[in-house]
Amino acid sequence: MNRRQAFRRLLGFAAASPLLAQQAPSEEDVNGPVNVHEFEEIAKKKLDKLAYDFIAGGVEDELTLRANREAFQHWYLIPRVLTDVSQVDMSTELFGVRIPQPILVAPTGGKNLIAPNAETLVAKACARTQTLFCTGSGAERALEDEGEVNWWSNTVGQATREAAMSYARRMEDRGAKAITLTVDNQYQSNRDRNNRNRFDYGYMGTGLPKPGQPPPPPRNPARPAMWQPHTPNLTWDYIDWVRGATNLPVILKGILAPEDAELAVRRGASGIIVSNHGGRQLDGVIATIDALPDVADAVGGKVPVLMDGGIRRGSDILKALALGAKAVLVGRPPLWGLAAFGQAGVERVLWMLGAELKLSMALAGKPNLAAIDRKMVRRLG
Repeated sequence: MNRRQAFRRLLGFAAASPLLAQQAPSEEDVNGPVNVHEFEEIAKKKLDKLAYDFIAGGVEDELTLRANREAFQHWYLIPRVLTDVSQVDMSTELFGVRIPQPILVAPTGGKNLIAPNAETLVAKACARTQTLFCTGSGAERALEDEGEVNWWSNTVGQATREAAMSYARRMEDRGAKAITLTVDNQYQSNRDRNNRNRFDYGYMGTGLPKPGQPPPPPRNPARPAMWQPHTPNLTWDYIDWVRGATNLPVILKGILAPEDAELAVRRGASGIIVSNHGGRQLDGVIATIDALPDVADAVGGKVPVLMDGGIRRGSDILKALALGAKAVLVGRPPLWGLAAFGQAGVERVLWMLGAELKLSMALAGKPNLAAIDRKMVRRLG
C-alpha cells in the first residue's frame, strides 16, 4: 500500500466514494465545497432571504452567535508525536447505541423553510451515515424505505405531570432512544433579523409561500414574536415526571452553569448538553466551548456531557472532546448541506466533519477517543 492509498483509507474514502467522485468543483456538485463554510455560501444563494436569516441569525446583537465561533480561535491544540496512528477509531457509545463518530445532528427549527420534506431528508441522511438524530418532529416516520435511524426526541417540555408522562410513553413507544429537554427556551427570544423581515412563525410548520403567492398576514403585526411563552413554568421536577413514565434516558440541553450541571446530576438527569441555543435565546451569554470545561468538571464523569454551538471544523470537535465532551451536536451545518444539495448535502457535511476530525486526531497523535484529554488543549488570549 502506497502513501496515497494509506491516506485515503485513513479518511474512509472508500466508504464515502458515492459522494466523492472526482469532479471539478461547482455549485451544482456536492463535492465542490471543500468545507462547511462553502456549503453555507451556496445555501445562502439558494435560500429565500427569510429562510436564510431565520437559520443563520441569532438574537439581538448576535454577540453570543459570534462568540460561539470566535472562542474556538482562543483554544490551541498541543499534539503528541511518535504515536502509531495508522488506525484511528472515532467510534463511541451513547446510552447503549454505538455510533461510528462522536457527531450528532442537533434539533433545529426551520427545516420546512428549506424543503417541505426536510425532516425526512435529514433523517434518511442520518440513517445512511449511522448518525444519531435529535429531533422534535418524529423521525421514525421518515424511514420506511431507508432502514432504522437512531433518534432522540427533543422537547421544550409539557406544563403538567400528566402531559409529560404521556409524552414520554409515546416517544418510547415510537422508538426514541432518549428524551432531550431543551431548558433554555422558556419564551420566544427577540431576534432582530426575523423582526426586520416581518417573519411569521406560522412558516415554521407550513414553509414559506411559493414564488408568486402573497404571504399570509403576520399573526400579530403590531409587535415582534418575542415573549411568546413555551413552557416557562418548568422546574427540576420535570425529570421526575418523565423518569416515572419511561426508562428512556433524560438529557438536559441548554446547561451553561456548573451549578445547574451539579443539580441536574443530583436530580437524576442521564446526560447534559452544554448549549446556548446556537446564540438564539439570551444574547451575551458565554460561548459553549468556554463553558464546557467547568460543566464537565462539575459533572465529574457521573453522566455524559455533550456540546453544541459554533462547530464548523473537525478540529473544533477535537477541542470539544479534549475539554470534556463525549460527543458534539451540529445544527446549522447539516441545514446548509440540505439547502445546497438536499439529502446528499447533509451526508457530505457529516462525512466532511468526520473526515476532518479523524485527520485532526491522527495529526495530534490520538488513535482513539480515549486518548484525548485536557492536556492537549490550552486557552491563549
